[in-house]
Amino acid sequence: MSRPLLFLDVDGPLNPYAGKPEKRPAGYTTLRVPQDGGTPEEHRALSFRRRPLRVWLNPEHGRDLLRLDYELCWATTWMADANRWIAPVLGLPELPFVDFGDVLLQDRPDGVHWKTAPLVDYANGRPFAWVDDEQSDLDQAYVTTHHRARGLLHHVNPRIGLREDDFRTLADFARSLSTSQATG
Repeated sequence: MSRPLLFLDVDGPLNPYAGKPEKRPAGYTTLRVPQDGGTPEEHRALSFRRRPLRVWLNPEHGRDLLRLDYELCWATTWMADANRWIAPVLGLPELPFVDFGDVLLQDRPDGVHWKTAPLVDYANGRPFAWVDDEQSDLDQAYVTTHHRARGLLHHVNPRIGLREDDFRTLADFARSLSTSQATG
């Protein structure tokens, strides 16, 4: 059987954007991402036009993510740009990503996060874990009702990002899946 999916949000879990802006967390590096698209060379020439986005990333997270028994997948508004900007800093290979298409950032009347249904669709019955800073009980209820496999919605504090306990929780969930499969 294939490994479970690990849906990765960037802003919050990997980039603790809500941390104190003047104090980069220990172990993190600062990445400046132009907000107008284009190549890195184009960005240098255009940098005076628009202030780049400040992103804090911990290069150790890539190694820690790759050690987990998951198939990694971007689940972020960055979509394909996560492979261009985030993956190289973390030492990750190019990863598949969920293309949110028309639902990108579109509020739902039922209060379920706009990412939830596309993630359930993408998983297509496979177990998954989703790390994000915006899930709620409504999202867990949606996954429980609409997904035929186990799903872990793991909230990460956007002020501090992924920590050792988060990686332990993810590893335990993946291990529980293989244990239940072996006994089932």
